[in-house]
Amino acid sequence: MGSFASLADIKAIEAEMPWSDRPVAKSMHEFLSRAARDHGNRPAVSYQLTSGSADPAQTLTWAEVLARATQAANLFRSLGVGEKDVVAYVLPNCLETVQVLLGGMIAGIANPINPLLEPEQIGAILRETGAKVVVTLRAFPKTDLAARVAEAVKHAPAVQTVLEVDLLRYLRPPKKWIAHFLRPKAAASHHANVLGFQAALQRHPADRLTFADTQQDRVAAYFHTGGTTGMPKVAQHKISGMVYNGWLGHRLLFRETDVVICPLPLFHVFAVYPILMSMIASGAHVVFPTPAGYRGDGVFDNFWKLVERWRVTYMVTVPTALAALMQRPVNADVSSLRGAFSGSAPLPIELFNRFEKATGVQIVEGYGLTECTCLVSVNPPDGAKKIGSVGIPFPHCHVRILVADGAGGFRECGPDETGEICVANPGVFEGSTYTEVDKNRTLFAEGRYLRTGDLGRIDAEGYLFITGRAKDLIIRGGHNIDPAVIEEALMGHEAVAFVGAIGQPDSHAGELPCAYVELVKGATATPEALMDYARAHISERAAVPKHVEILSDLPKTAVGKVFKPDLRRRAIQRIFDAALAEAGLAPRVVAVVEDRKRGLVAQIHPRADQAAVQAVLGEFATPWDWQA
Repeated sequence: MGSFASLADIKAIEAEMPWSDRPVAKSMHEFLSRAARDHGNRPAVSYQLTSGSADPAQTLTWAEVLARATQAANLFRSLGVGEKDVVAYVLPNCLETVQVLLGGMIAGIANPINPLLEPEQIGAILRETGAKVVVTLRAFPKTDLAARVAEAVKHAPAVQTVLEVDLLRYLRPPKKWIAHFLRPKAAASHHANVLGFQAALQRHPADRLTFADTQQDRVAAYFHTGGTTGMPKVAQHKISGMVYNGWLGHRLLFRETDVVICPLPLFHVFAVYPILMSMIASGAHVVFPTPAGYRGDGVFDNFWKLVERWRVTYMVTVPTALAALMQRPVNADVSSLRGAFSGSAPLPIELFNRFEKATGVQIVEGYGLTECTCLVSVNPPDGAKKIGSVGIPFPHCHVRILVADGAGGFRECGPDETGEICVANPGVFEGSTYTEVDKNRTLFAEGRYLRTGDLGRIDAEGYLFITGRAKDLIIRGGHNIDPAVIEEALMGHEAVAFVGAIGQPDSHAGELPCAYVELVKGATATPEALMDYARAHISERAAVPKHVEILSDLPKTAVGKVFKPDLRRRAIQRIFDAALAEAGLAPRVVAVVEDRKRGLVAQIHPRADQAAVQAVLGEFATPWDWQA
C-alpha cells in the first residue's frame, strides 16, 4: 500500500511492470478467496437497516463474504445461469445485495438495476440484457419495489426465476412484528417462478464451487447508463477492469485497518468498483447505512455519529449529499476521518472549503465513467489538489485530449487546449463497451481510446480538467438525464415549434433540467401549461424541468439546430441573479463568456460585497469572475 503526490509517483508505479505482468486475480472467486485467505476474520461489510448510531447492525467477515458469495453462485448455477447468462438485481443496499452482486459475477453476469426506476424502465433493461434470474425485495412496508419489479417481469420473457430478499430479518421486536403486520400484499403474478432467496441459498454448499471457475478474462457485469428512458445503453464490464479498480484502491490508498462509510447505492459503479473492489483487494471494512444510503431516514442527521460509531477513516460522497451534510453540525468525534472522496458531479469550491473547515479533512475529487468500469483520475491524496480539476490519471490509465482533424482522424491537443477526453485503461473494453454493437461504432478513437463525450484539457503538470460535455447530458446530483427525453415530450404539445433542454446551475444538485420553448407561429401557451404538460408526459421524474420559459425565437445554428450554449448563458444569468437578489446583494451577472480553459464563466459587476458574493456563488459548480 502506498500513496501518491504527483505525476512522477504515477510514472514510477507504471515503470515497475506492465499491467499485464501484475500478479492479480483472474476470476472474482479467486479475488475473494485471496481476501478471505489474508484477512479471513477481519470485518468486511457492515449494514444497518436504520440509521441510528446505536441501532442494530450486522457484520460479515471476509471469510463469510466468500462463503455467502460462493453459495449464491452455486444457487444461480442451479437455476440455469451459465457464464454468459444474466442475474439481475433490483435491490436497495443490504448484505444480500453484496452476496448477489459477487455471486452473480462468479456464476455469470451480474446486472444491477436502479430500484427507483419505473416498471417500464426496469422491464426494458431486463429485455436488453436477457436476464434469466431477478433478485428483488419481498413485499415490505414503505416500498412498492416488489410490485414494480413484478410488473416489469411481465414484460421480460427471458426471466425464469424471481428470488425475493426479506428485510424483516434485520429488525428486532417490536419493530419486526409491526413490519410483518404492515407488509403489503404479495406482488402481482407473472410467468416466472418465485422463491425466497435465503431459503433457496441454504440448499447449496458455501465451502466450494459446484462448477469449474474459469480463469480467463470475461464479461461479468452489465451496468445500464444514463436516465434509461427508452432503450437503455448497457455497458459491459470484464473481471480485469473490476480487479484493476480494486488494485488501484489498495495500491494507492486503503489498507486492511481502514473503515469506509459508503451511503451510495450498489447499482452505481462508484460503490461497486472503487469502493467494494478496493475493500476486497485491501481487506478493509465498508459500512452501508440504510437501504437507501444518503436518502435513508435520518442518515444526514446521524451521519457524524455513524462516523464515530464505526471509527470511519474514509467517507464516500457526492456534491448533493455534501451540501446536505454541511447544513448540519459536526456533532460527534470524527477524529478517525482521514479522507473524503467526491465524484459523479463537479464540486463547488465553497463546499470544498466548508467541509475542510468543519472536519479538518480535504475532499479528494476524482473522475470515472460507467463505460470505463469507473476509475480514470483523482486528485493526489498526498499532493496538490487543484480545485476544479479531477486530478491526475491513475497508473496504467492513458488519457488523451483529442479533436477531429477534418480528415477522418484525430489530432492530439497541447497543454491547456480543450478537446474530447479519450481514455484507454484496463477498465475500457476496447471495441465492445456496449452490449449493442451499433453503439460502439464511433465510440473509439484510433480503435482504442474510449471517446467519453466529455470536453476537457490537461495542464502542464498533468492535471485533468473537465470543461463541458459534448454529449449535452444534464447531470442532476450524479444522475444522467438525456435532454432528448424532455425535448421529445414537449414537442408533443401542439403549440410548441422548438425546444432546447439544458441543465441550469443548482447549488444542491449541481444541475437541474430546464427547458426553453419557441411556439408555433400564431399559437399561444403559458409556461404553467407547458410545465403541466411536461409533468404528464415525462415518465422519468428526475427529468421533469424545474423551469420552462417561452422565447420568441430560440438561438439556432446555421443549419437550424437549437444552439444550447446561448441557452446555458441565459440560465446561468437567471439563476445567479436570483441568488444574489435573494441574498440582498447589488452585484449582477453582466455577461457569460466562453473561457478556453473553464467553459462558460459568469462575469459579475460591480465589485462590491466581495465576501458575501463569494459565499453565495461559491455554492454553485459553475465558474464566475469579477468583470475586469
